[in-house]
Amino acid sequence: MTTATAPAALSLFLELAALVTPSRQERAAADRCAAYLRDLGLAVDEDDAGVRTGGDTGNLYAWAEPTAPGGVPIFLCAHTDTVPAEGPIEPRVEGDWVVSGGDTILGADNKATVAGMLDGVRRVLADGLPHAGIEIILTAQEETGLQGAKAFDHTRLRACTGFVYDHAGPLGGIVMAAPGQNTISLRFAGQAAHAGIAPEEGRSAIVAAARAIAGIRHGRIDDATTANVGLIEGGSARNIVPASCVVEAEVRSRDAGRLAQETAHVLEVAAAAATAEGCSVTTRVHPEYAPYRLRRSDLPVRIARVALAAAGIASREEEVGGGADAHVFNGHGLPCVVLTSGMDRIHGPGERILAADLDRMSDITVEIVRAAAAAGEEAG
Repeated sequence: MTTATAPAALSLFLELAALVTPSRQERAAADRCAAYLRDLGLAVDEDDAGVRTGGDTGNLYAWAEPTAPGGVPIFLCAHTDTVPAEGPIEPRVEGDWVVSGGDTILGADNKATVAGMLDGVRRVLADGLPHAGIEIILTAQEETGLQGAKAFDHTRLRACTGFVYDHAGPLGGIVMAAPGQNTISLRFAGQAAHAGIAPEEGRSAIVAAARAIAGIRHGRIDDATTANVGLIEGGSARNIVPASCVVEAEVRSRDAGRLAQETAHVLEVAAAAATAEGCSVTTRVHPEYAPYRLRRSDLPVRIARVALAAAGIASREEEVGGGADAHVFNGHGLPCVVLTSGMDRIHGPGERILAADLDRMSDITVEIVRAAAAAGEEAG
């Protein structure tokens, strides 16, 4: 199947997926999406998030004016970046699946959503479906800590509720709870010395870091909480007792209290390890985003359930361990729900998505617009 003969949403995805656009290098994808939206007759602007966050692309924003009174204006959000690709991306259809033809990612996260969402908006406008206003936000640098969404001026939004299709798994999943995340930097300082002539004069920052890492709770700590040490850097030469070592870690939890407790545990263990080895440690905790939990009665959840049913897709509730742009909007008091997008085996060379799910995401988008238009006074 070629791009020219593929169904609309699938065709757009095959085109976007072939563009190599890792975080901070998203220009090609953003330009294609902006052109697509302008072809629909929508005004598109790009903010300065790229300049402020060290990338070549800002967030794209487009607005479809309401065509009917009442109803609920909504925003739809997806991101244009991917994790780094190891080489050219060659998307192709094999049987029921869209896969990468090479030994690299496919980019279904999150370009599959982009394609399904934009095609759904195209159908809404082409068919003249009544709606209360649709805002489209295509964010940059989601994969590097939701940087685009954090830099986006949420006060410009007219909508009070939104939808992000950015979680792996079969279509139909509604994310009801997601964790907060703290990133933790531990900088151990010791004393350099010649490792062969006078090791007793040194104080190893790497040994202090190792002692700390051994004492930190790792992996899945409880049903809601995880912790990980992901980066270690230290030392200057093989024959020198290392005077410095930096450890980068994270803690996540869907429970704000547990997030604070486990973060405190990491800091306490690091301080004790440094003292035991005659070193010091400087710590920095950066809250990336707060946990959130939605209720079945919340407006975006109710709209999502109606839309999925109308699209012929059974809905299910999920609690997850990852972050998404919805964290940022929920943090601003704008209720926003994450939906699964059908992508599978993300961030690796086995990444794939069912070809039919591209058009089904387009269907979901259309039904979200219908459900929001029918929601009437429920926005309050």
